[in-house]
Amino acid sequence: MGPSFLVRVFLLFCFHLANAHPTRPSSELIASLDYITLQGAYSAEYNLSYYRKIPFGASTAGNNRFRAPQPPPRFDNGTYNSDQPFDMCVQRTVNGSEDCLYLGLYSRPWDGKTLRPVLLTFYGGGFIQGSASFTIPPSGFPVLNVSESNDYVVVYSNYRTNVFGFLASEIIAKHKDVDLNNGLLDQQAALKWIQKYIHHFGGDAKNVTIWGQSAGGGSVVAQTIATGNRGKGLFKKAMASSPFWSKTYRYDDAFNEGNYESIVNDVGCKGAKDEIACLKTVDLQALRDASLKVAASHIYNSSSYSWGPVVDDEFLTEPLTSVINSGKLNAELVMGSYNLHEGENFIAPGLQSAAGSGGFNSTIASFDTYLSGFLPGFGAKELQQVKEQYPEQGVAEEITWNTTYTRAGLIYRDLVLACPAYWIAKTANKGGWLIDYTISPAKHASDTIYWNQVNAVQKTDPLTYDGYAGAMASFVQTGDPNAHKVTNGSIVGVPEISLGSQFVVAQSGLANENIARFEERCAFWLKQGSKVPI
Repeated sequence: MGPSFLVRVFLLFCFHLANAHPTRPSSELIASLDYITLQGAYSAEYNLSYYRKIPFGASTAGNNRFRAPQPPPRFDNGTYNSDQPFDMCVQRTVNGSEDCLYLGLYSRPWDGKTLRPVLLTFYGGGFIQGSASFTIPPSGFPVLNVSESNDYVVVYSNYRTNVFGFLASEIIAKHKDVDLNNGLLDQQAALKWIQKYIHHFGGDAKNVTIWGQSAGGGSVVAQTIATGNRGKGLFKKAMASSPFWSKTYRYDDAFNEGNYESIVNDVGCKGAKDEIACLKTVDLQALRDASLKVAASHIYNSSSYSWGPVVDDEFLTEPLTSVINSGKLNAELVMGSYNLHEGENFIAPGLQSAAGSGGFNSTIASFDTYLSGFLPGFGAKELQQVKEQYPEQGVAEEITWNTTYTRAGLIYRDLVLACPAYWIAKTANKGGWLIDYTISPAKHASDTIYWNQVNAVQKTDPLTYDGYAGAMASFVQTGDPNAHKVTNGSIVGVPEISLGSQFVVAQSGLANENIARFEERCAFWLKQGSKVPI
């Protein structure tokens, strides 16, 4: 055995190491659909096949503005390069385009035979902003990558936000050229696209999970309760992370009529023979500016960011509390989550200090003013009941409080974020699970470091990463967060919510916790559905 043999062995080893995930031939990443032929791409570093830009709807400009999504145009000019970014839908300030109905997808390379589960992800952003365009490694990759046991196709889709996605009024409802809840209808169009085409990418249309965080989680709530999805089999499972489900007024409520009037006045369409036709021709920036003005007008009172899902007569015909009471959910299996202190991201910051700011301070009188503004449909009796549920000093889950700031944050958290996650998990037809993330600061989106992008903490804190992201991946793959459990047998799994417990992600480790007191507070809010439209 001479030196030359050892050199050859070493070089052969290096070759195999460098080619553990060899570049896949381009011919293997061609997807021929009935309206477009797509060229995909491959990342050897992450062993991912991906298509970053796929049109699933026509441009929403011109006559399509404020309309439900229309079919995508045909692309007959050869093969379409999908390895490119796409523009976000029109944003709240200066960015975005009306030609924005695109989606992207990625997965481990497909064997060409076995169809795999599908995960459709909706972005957050308060229903006023957000984008589904991704780079490599993409968002959500740490969940897929937590274990080789999981192999599913991830889809990210754009949807319209703010005034472009959620303008509502009686005029909108009656006009033949516009629709209500266009942002939600964009999401449904992506679900329908998956049903028709995902098999070309190795996805199983009969095994779809929807997932989102914040307004993305609120989107999951909307799709899960929507009458317009009932019986269509567009998805089986739902995963709602800190679902932002703010007030959902009926389309012709004074709240939405006021927003509509503000828009048509600001852009110069008020009094036009056809206000809708006028709105379709208005300069894009003028609509952005008017939309931003409306969004800023309701913070800390009757809404949060003013734009979002509305109750209509066709797609979203009932509010969340009504659907929960009737038990008519569109998902068989649901896993929800919330963060311990995340309500504090959305309340008036002046409540933190004696000096205060923005008209609020840390006094009880200021708390009372905030509370009556946040719950405008409540009279003195109902407001007193809220204060009894959330006294000046108290304990809830891992929170102990004696300040108005923490108290107000807990009220907001329960009503808008945590109880919606609990309600849909509890109402799921075949099983539900709930996760409470408590690692400091445990604010809104604090938990995303473990699952959104590749992050150092996933290696420095493998127990939390494996336990938390592992449960998410297992749920997507199997419908059970414990079936592909990554942590060892000495670490608890995620308990079914029917057992009266939740999975707690804490600095000290992973645990199960009784939720009797939390369920009592959520039951209180559920009874108030007629007074606080949620």
